[in-house]
Amino acid sequence: MSKPIPAPRALGGALIALAAAPALAATPLPPVDTSALRAAVTLGGVRAHQQTLQDIADAHGGTRALGTPGYTASVDYVVEQLLQAGYIVKRLPFDIANWEELSDPVLEKADPVVPFPPDGFSTMDGSGAGNVTGPVVAVNVVIPPGAPGTSPSGCEAADFAGLPAGAIALIQRGTCTFRQKALNAQAAGAAGAIIFNEGQPGRDGVLNGTLGEPGDITIPVIGTSFAIGAELAAAPVPVHMVVDSRIEHIQSENVIAETARGRGNRVVMAGAHLDSVPEGPGINDNGSGTATLLEVALQMARLNIVPYNKVRFGFWGAEEAGLIGSTRYVASLSERDIGRIAVYLNFDMLGSPNFVRFVYDGDGSAGLSGPGPDGSDLIEQVFDDYFAGQSLPTEPTAFDGRSDYGPFIAIGIPAGGLFSGAEALKTEAQAAVYGGNADEAYDRCYHQACDNINNVLPTGDISIDQFSDATAHSVLMFSQNALPRTFAAPTLRGRTAVKRFSPEDAPYRGPRLQR
Repeated sequence: MSKPIPAPRALGGALIALAAAPALAATPLPPVDTSALRAAVTLGGVRAHQQTLQDIADAHGGTRALGTPGYTASVDYVVEQLLQAGYIVKRLPFDIANWEELSDPVLEKADPVVPFPPDGFSTMDGSGAGNVTGPVVAVNVVIPPGAPGTSPSGCEAADFAGLPAGAIALIQRGTCTFRQKALNAQAAGAAGAIIFNEGQPGRDGVLNGTLGEPGDITIPVIGTSFAIGAELAAAPVPVHMVVDSRIEHIQSENVIAETARGRGNRVVMAGAHLDSVPEGPGINDNGSGTATLLEVALQMARLNIVPYNKVRFGFWGAEEAGLIGSTRYVASLSERDIGRIAVYLNFDMLGSPNFVRFVYDGDGSAGLSGPGPDGSDLIEQVFDDYFAGQSLPTEPTAFDGRSDYGPFIAIGIPAGGLFSGAEALKTEAQAAVYGGNADEAYDRCYHQACDNINNVLPTGDISIDQFSDATAHSVLMFSQNALPRTFAAPTLRGRTAVKRFSPEDAPYRGPRLQR
């Protein structure tokens, strides 16, 4: 039985009739006139926030990364803007075990000493420190490899049965996280671990990976190419490996801003990460998402929009360290809090100069990843329908947890969002549809010092202009519709929430992989 149609509500001087909530997630949402908000959210307004973030970086060593004065100043700016607009704002601090590599790793055959090529291996982010020598023991490796992502090597404690104490475990990339493999090796008494790439085309180069939040893994862990791994598997010899790293505890914080009005049991949440990588100011990644979301929030307040559902904006810290801010936030939510979040919308990189209009594949129909929690398909549809109405084509992108929506879908909260592309190369087919240059990265400055205000000009203007309108449209669509209870996350009472994804299993969106 559908719900009755609520009475019309004032929206920026206009009356918006709220239609009955759809019975099924796949049923399109009733239309909402979002033109006033889209007109108010201008390219100039978004650019002004990006320029402020650039100025902050310029004044603080060229970066806005976690633990830096540049990040604190970024938080101060966002908080000040939201407080002046009348939002209920919270600064939520959290502690991070920050991992740092102090010198290049060493990997060499030990007897006789034969170094491996220095470009053939890399320290895993989060690795323990150590200078160890021991015999190499292959752990359930599959050579030649099968289908991508199918090697079970090191995923079960039983894989390490009989491993001599002090051995170097040789493990293959595959079905589980690098963290799980390394923890299993450590528990089995390995002195160190070498994790090599799985071996299929595109999965044969040097494994540049992360072990997740540091601290639990105390043995040295190095990633290598498939060629090195296969060589050691075929002819095991003693190896010498060195990882020089340290962990320091630093503080970061999330910013949460919420409307004073609206239904509190159907919260519409929208988020963007506020931190940059240490290498640069991050004006596209993710100054573009931050600036867009901030401008949407400010213009909603300026137009005196009264949401039917509360709107909560999240500006996440430490995303670039592995989604830590959003993961900590989700972990802090009570069962009741979780059930009140109807949807989560994610905006991470919206101004790539060689952009594609990517929409997260919430229903899994493109075969790029599994479907998200129930309701994610509707979020995808809202974005696709909006762009179609503007005669702007879109393309699905994998919904695999590589940004701050990952922790939300892990506990069953429907999610979706937009993405303009990162380090991957634009195809000729994409260039024919979206313009730009084929065989060049969507953002040539991804995670580099050149991700500054000049990186997103001028072609990034087109992307920002289109994506900011779509952001405003989606936030208003969900905030003004009578969303059904089925959109809320499943109750945790008496059982574990449905977990199609886990934050620990979700691959890090940066150049480092977790699986």
